[in-house]
Amino acid sequence: MGQTKSQFSDEELQDYEDLTFFSKKEILLAHKKFKSLAPEKVGHNKNAKLSMSKILQYPELRVNPFGDRICKVFSSSEDGDMTFEDFLDMMNVFSDACPKKLKAEYAFRIWDFDGDDMLGVSDLKQVIERLCGSENKLDDCDMKEIIHCILAEADFDDDGALSFPEFEHVTDKSRDFLNSFRIRL
Repeated sequence: MGQTKSQFSDEELQDYEDLTFFSKKEILLAHKKFKSLAPEKVGHNKNAKLSMSKILQYPELRVNPFGDRICKVFSSSEDGDMTFEDFLDMMNVFSDACPKKLKAEYAFRIWDFDGDDMLGVSDLKQVIERLCGSENKLDDCDMKEIIHCILAEADFDDDGALSFPEFEHVTDKSRDFLNSFRIRL
């Protein structure tokens, strides 16, 4: 009694377990959280796709200045809309068990607004603006100074942008990176 049947077969759950850092119990919990965002849509349709606006109702994404970027990076359709598999992939990368290198790869993609595989001046400016928030807008002089300092510290080849290896070097030195790149189930 009180036992509900999973929408997933044992084989599907095993596949998800093999492809993630989650146990079957955690996978079912992730599905429960996904379903809670739109119970009427997910209900009995395990292949339902939720709009980015629904996904952004997830508490940790609602308050994250990069919530929309996170949705777009993990969306298989790249529009921010997510299936459960997209959501599970996102939660997997943000889990404590995910290796730092994989987290760094996704953080880099989230911050690479123009998708050119480099964090250039325009990407860094958008990152800083989002981190500061609209109520703490920096003037151009301060913005340029912060970007200059970032590039002076991390742009080892002096090309005016951060490549993934340069970004990864920064995340390796950061004590807070793993704590700030996490969402608990």
